Amino acid sequence: MKQFFRNRWVQGVLANLFAAYLKLCIRTLRWQVEGLEKAEQVWDGGTGVVVCFWHASIGLSPACWPIGRAQEPRAMVSLSADGEFIALAMAKLGFPAIRGSAAKSAGAARAKGGAQAFRDALKWIRAGHGIAITPDGPRGPAQRMTLGPATLAGLAPAPVLLVGMACRPAIRLNSWDRSILPLPFGRGAIVWSGPHHAPRTADEPSLRALTDAWEAELNAADAAAAALLA
Repeated sequence: MKQFFRNRWVQGVLANLFAAYLKLCIRTLRWQVEGLEKAEQVWDGGTGVVVCFWHASIGLSPACWPIGRAQEPRAMVSLSADGEFIALAMAKLGFPAIRGSAAKSAGAARAKGGAQAFRDALKWIRAGHGIAITPDGPRGPAQRMTLGPATLAGLAPAPVLLVGMACRPAIRLNSWDRSILPLPFGRGAIVWSGPHHAPRTADEPSLRALTDAWEAELNAADAAAAALLA
């Protein structure tokens, strides 16, 4: 059964259905947005940008990035079989993928395909575009940020936007990240944090301290989005 669902043709059909469903949800949710001016500052600046949200919020993420208004986006997606489905669905929603995982450390990317994905993302940002990263992906632990975003932002250099998202009602999947599956005609919330900046450095303790601060900030943004819907 697992092999059936990982067949590329099957994944393509399911990705089309999933993307259509997410479009319906995103268009019918009544959205509350906090801190939009922080994002608009970066959009109007015209520079490349790194956007971070937790892996659980992938289903809501297209709502936060207006195509044509903000920088042209790419989503960093792992090379796993599950990543293939996500990449296909996100492309249908206007977010083509750069395949591979963000660097886990300042000096190297440990995951398969990570080094090339990191180089591709860096090139894309330096060209003035946007990269979306789930910094706890592809396999967690949930809501723990890797050094990838800070390393990437420092080398680019580029501002970082952190995005907290929530919706009600929603289904929480029984997955490692407790992914949010939105339901149509409900309520949604987006909370922006930033822009944040990282130094160009390979000093891992410095990057770890900055990453820990961003992790706390992103968790706070997620909590604030949930509170808007309470």
